[in-house]
Amino acid sequence: MKISDFSINRIGEFIAGDTAGWPYRRGMDLVAFFNKHGFRDVYEEGFPTRRIYAQEKLKELNGKPKLKDVFREALDPRLWIDGHNGTVEDAAAKINELIRYDGYEVVLDGNFYKIRELSGSIIEVETRFEEASELSELLIEEQIRKSREKIELGDYSGAITNSRSLIEAVCLGILIELDSTPYENDGDLSKLFTKARKALNLDPSRKDISDSLKQVLSGLASIVSGLSSMRNKMSDAHAGNYKPSRHHAKLAVNAAKTLVDFLFETKAYQKEKGIL
Repeated sequence: MKISDFSINRIGEFIAGDTAGWPYRRGMDLVAFFNKHGFRDVYEEGFPTRRIYAQEKLKELNGKPKLKDVFREALDPRLWIDGHNGTVEDAAAKINELIRYDGYEVVLDGNFYKIRELSGSIIEVETRFEEASELSELLIEEQIRKSREKIELGDYSGAITNSRSLIEAVCLGILIELDSTPYENDGDLSKLFTKARKALNLDPSRKDISDSLKQVLSGLASIVSGLSSMRNKMSDAHAGNYKPSRHHAKLAVNAAKTLVDFLFETKAYQKEKGIL
């Protein structure tokens, strides 16, 4: 997420509490606030003015995914409970007056505010790896995080590459856990998916599989094939034929999410039923 310097300077004033309607933060409060987002500052002699400090910290975070977390904490509704600073709704409106020019807005999601692009919602890839510790590898979680961050930062080619890598990592994890036969990964994603699908008893050639499920399995195979082709033609892994847009990246990430969810749910169900 990247916003203009004009927005940064005004929001720095908001966070410092130099604008009516915002809670006042002392210097030590600001240090504690920004240290939650990756800094290791110490409040001591020589500390700059509160407003300048807040603005400088925001500039350092600008263009990084952590900036959206700053908005979430700055608009924590609990800071306005006593009513001394107006309402959080008014504060959110002031933020939106600024960042709409940068292509973003803050919206209430449950009890807290989050950032989204005005052109559409940010991709959120669901994680269900806790149910399968063998597949809870840092590599897989990293691909999910990278896919989300790269779409947010406009790196659509990178998001497509990460989507493909996510499916590859999950299929390999399934084979490692369920198939005693060592698998030599040659980079053929369709072949890898076919073998993982077989390990999960999802081979479409089985006579006990209904026609409707066979259609689903055929669709999943098409997703894998399509993502491989998309990655080769449009991603940063090769000299792409044309540059992907945001909706291409969203399609890739959502398709990968659908496939991974199905694989995990199938594995969890079959293990629970004693099939695997």
